[in-house]
Amino acid sequence: MELDDRTRTEIEAAVFNRLLDHLRTRTDVQNIDLMILAGFCRNCFSKWYKEAAAERGIELELDQTREIIYGMPYEEWKAKYQKEATPEQLEAFRKQQESTGA
Repeated sequence: MELDDRTRTEIEAAVFNRLLDHLRTRTDVQNIDLMILAGFCRNCFSKWYKEAAAERGIELELDQTREIIYGMPYEEWKAKYQKEATPEQLEAFRKQQESTGA
C-alpha cells in the first residue's frame, strides 16, 4: 500500500511523538549512553527540531526546543535525571566519535 504525503507525514509525526514519550519516561537512559549506542541523543533532537523550524521560517531558541523534547526545562531535567558520565562512558563515547569521524 502506498501512502500519500499527508498520511505518511501524520504517521511519522505520531512515531516521533511516541519516541519522545518513550525518552521522557526512560530518564534512566542517559544522553551519553544514547550517543554511544546510536550517535544521537535528546540534545540532537532539540537541535534538529530548531533547524526544521528555521527551515520553515520559524525561529525558536534552543532552550525552547529542549523544553519541547525533554518535556520540561532542560536545566530541570539535568538536575533531576542527569548523572555524571563515568570514565568508561567517556572512553566509549570517545571511541564512538573516532569510529564515525564525528
